[in-house]
Order: sequence, then structure tokens, then C-alpha cells
Amino acid sequence: MPAPDTAAPRAVPASTTAIISVKPVVLPAPERGEDLRVRVSAPASGSGLPIVVLAHGFGLSMSSYDPLVDFWAANGFVVLQPTFLDSLTLGITPADPRYADIWRIRVQDVERVLDELDHVVAAVPGLGDRVDSERIAVAGHSWGGQTVSMLLGARVIGADGQPGPDKTDTRVKAGVLLATTGIGGDALTPFAVENFSFMSPDFDRLTTPALVIAGDHDQSLLSTRGPDWFTDVYRYSPGAQSLLTLFGAEHSLGGIHAYGAKDTTDESPERVALIQKASWAYLRSALGIDDRDWKQVRTELAEAADPIGRIDDKQDDK
Repeated sequence: MPAPDTAAPRAVPASTTAIISVKPVVLPAPERGEDLRVRVSAPASGSGLPIVVLAHGFGLSMSSYDPLVDFWAANGFVVLQPTFLDSLTLGITPADPRYADIWRIRVQDVERVLDELDHVVAAVPGLGDRVDSERIAVAGHSWGGQTVSMLLGARVIGADGQPGPDKTDTRVKAGVLLATTGIGGDALTPFAVENFSFMSPDFDRLTTPALVIAGDHDQSLLSTRGPDWFTDVYRYSPGAQSLLTLFGAEHSLGGIHAYGAKDTTDESPERVALIQKASWAYLRSALGIDDRDWKQVRTELAEAADPIGRIDDKQDDK
């Protein structure tokens, strides 16, 4: 009799719920120089649906991250995806006068999506009556992680060495931060210091509950440190209570940004499946919906004979 597969928590049963995806929902933004375009993905049925705004990494767009979006939407979430100005679909170059401020505009874009939430969800007929606007989360990968972390309470340290404005958004109740930038200073390469000065976060006021997901083989060319750089938000913020470390994972965390993407250096359907379930289960717990799935993920991963990751939780250390 074959031994059971204990490498990862068992998958959430395949959902039979059809999903609807609409794009673009256009939000006029004349001061931005480009209207803000958003994709909306949602279950075709169900009510009381929580919302997650997903921020893409550098160069990607609202059309990215289908492995996460499809799973979250099929299992009860409304997913909103803005396209930021750095997206390759827009063709903006460093010569553009807006380029140096894209990191700030990204945060403003997420705020705009929340400000105009009624208009955004109305793109799917009847969806406005089915969402729970009191249960809003944010998620982001790479640069997107830094973007949404600011709505959770992170700040950027300026040239004067002082943390910048606090952009905490009380509408946001939880977050998932995937492969998110660590602290700056000596941890940045000279190239990063010169070109990405905003990569100097301060996590002292990040108090909104968050799950951090990082790969233990994610070596950034922008950091002088090793893969542990991507765990700084867990280490230094009071709100990030849980850390999922994926063994062998690089920056794409197994391929979360697209199905079968040729630029995935660490392709692993198993890692993606774990991220799908863990992020979904965590958000359901953090948003006060149900904590049984999150407990199950943690238990199964801890008891696996050959796990593909590990979950650390600050509560366990108390």
C-alpha cells in the first residue's frame, strides 16, 4: 500500500463555484496621467463576500496572478487588481517625470480603488449587494507587497533618516505580504540605494494583522543580505504575526504570477497550492470569518513528514 503524501497540507476541495472576471473597470485619474484600470474577479454566486485588493509586482498588471486570483475567487473572495504605472503594458520609462514617484502613486491607486469601491464592484451586475465592505484585505507580491504594507502601517524612511507619512488605512483589516522588501540602509546594494531609495521601510507602526510569505532561496540582486531579507516585515512589525517560509522557493514563490510562466525559476505546483490555501485560510481567520482552515494548514504542515514549508507564529513564542 503506498504511503500517504505528507509533503503539504491537503488541498481545499476543488470548488464548483463559477467565477466572473471583468476588465478593465476604468477609474478616471487625470492627475495621474493615465486612468486607473482595475480587474474584478468574483464568485458567480454567494453573498457576504470579503474583498482583497491584490497589488502586482514590478512590470506586471491586473492580468497577472491568475493562480491566486482564480483560487481566491472560486472560494468566496472578491479580488480587485489595479494596474500600476510601472506595468509593461503602459510603457512608461525612467525618463517619464512620474517615474520617481511611482511608489507613492501605487499607494494612491490602492486608496482610490477603496474610495471608489461601489463603482468598481458595480462592474459585475449585482455584486454590490453581495460584498461585505467591512471585510477588506490587501495582498501584494514583491513591490506590490511594499505598496500594500503601507496601508497596513509601514512607512518609508526619507533622506533625512526619518519615517515618512503614515498611510495606515483603517478600512483594511488584514494583509498577505509575499516576497516583500526588507529594511534598507546597509542591506541595500549601491544600485538599489541610487535607484530605489524608497526601499527603506519602517515597520514599527505596521499593526494590522498580516501573513508574511517568503522563499528561503530568494536571493535579491538589490540586497546585500540573503533570503532572510524578505522576512524583515515579520521580524520587525508588530502586526505581522505569522510567517510562511517556503523551502527552495525563489522570488516567484513557485509560480504565483501566472500559469506556466517561462520566467518562473522555481516552478512548483506544490508550493503554489500551499500558498493558495494558506493565504486564503489566513485571510478567513484574520477577517473573522472562520479560523478552522488556518488551524488545519498549520497543523498539517507541522506534522508533515517531508514538509515543503514552515509556519512560524509570534504567539507560539510567548
